[in-house]
Amino acid sequence: MPTIPAAQLTNFATALLTAGGLGADEALLVAHSLVEANLRGHDSHGVMRVPYYLDQVAKKELAPGAVFEVVKEAPSYLMADGHWGFGQRLARQLTESLIEKARTEGVCIGTLIHSGHIGRLGEYCEQAAAAGMVSLFMVNTHGAARRVAPVGGTAPRLGTNPLAFGVPHEEGPLVLDFGTSATAEGKVRVKRIAGQTCPDGWLLDAAGEPTNDPNTLYGDPPGTIRPMGGDQAYKGFGLALMIEVLAGALSGGVTIREKPVNQLGNCVFALVVAPEQLCGESFFAREVGQLVDFVRSCPRRPGVDSIQLPGDPEKRTLAERTQAGIPLDDGNWQALLSLAAKLGVQPTPIP
Repeated sequence: MPTIPAAQLTNFATALLTAGGLGADEALLVAHSLVEANLRGHDSHGVMRVPYYLDQVAKKELAPGAVFEVVKEAPSYLMADGHWGFGQRLARQLTESLIEKARTEGVCIGTLIHSGHIGRLGEYCEQAAAAGMVSLFMVNTHGAARRVAPVGGTAPRLGTNPLAFGVPHEEGPLVLDFGTSATAEGKVRVKRIAGQTCPDGWLLDAAGEPTNDPNTLYGDPPGTIRPMGGDQAYKGFGLALMIEVLAGALSGGVTIREKPVNQLGNCVFALVVAPEQLCGESFFAREVGQLVDFVRSCPRRPGVDSIQLPGDPEKRTLAERTQAGIPLDDGNWQALLSLAAKLGVQPTPIP
């Protein structure tokens, strides 16, 4: 299992993406986004995505350099079409536009359709928080990937439909970023490529029985990922259903159906709010600060070192991996090496 410094991994991913057809600037942006996900421990949204992205490019399902087109807008909302471009670039452009509108209007809703996978949602919450904004992001799979069965069902009906909240805070943003299923599909894919089994509680086979085999999710008939919530999984599935409505229908995009009408991607629903225009920036910062302090001061059970808030695990992993490097399992590393050999890219040296 190699451990690679972030800068070297970014250079390697950039070289792969460039060789696969992206322009230099877009390749660097996408590579940086993927490595930033790895740095925060979200390996399912990291460089393991590069082979899949370039496979989509080869199939003309992803279009490098595609135009971000505003199809409808008003002072407090914006609807955009990404023309099947790379989601990381399109989503950052959407977020930038929403921030600018929220500065004057106080709040702005944005949607994006025909976008490739936008990656880690928390990235855009961090972008908004850096501008002093509160944000909410959610996506569906553009109607093209069913992974989760309703409670009591045995066939997939929804995607993993993640959402993320972001709140600016002086110690770093509070970012709550999670899928509405027991795990992200990408984490199952990581386990499959690595030749590893999944933890208990992630998967059901095609008969609705618990399994640890990641291959069952991609079988015929397929297994499913459990909804988030354990014994109350109807809450996770219900949340996923509402995200499907907001991201898929309200955006003017596509909701899930038996036969997909397009390739896999993301429809996006986003909300950005400027505290300065509502309660006032200083009041907001003071209230969030006292809330964070109050929660962290909670008496702890024996053996618990600290009370964790949203974003704390990512900040801790970021500090560790920035210093020590990013570990990649042998299966996913070999997939990158195979892609490099195919594209004629010199692999990054392992320290």
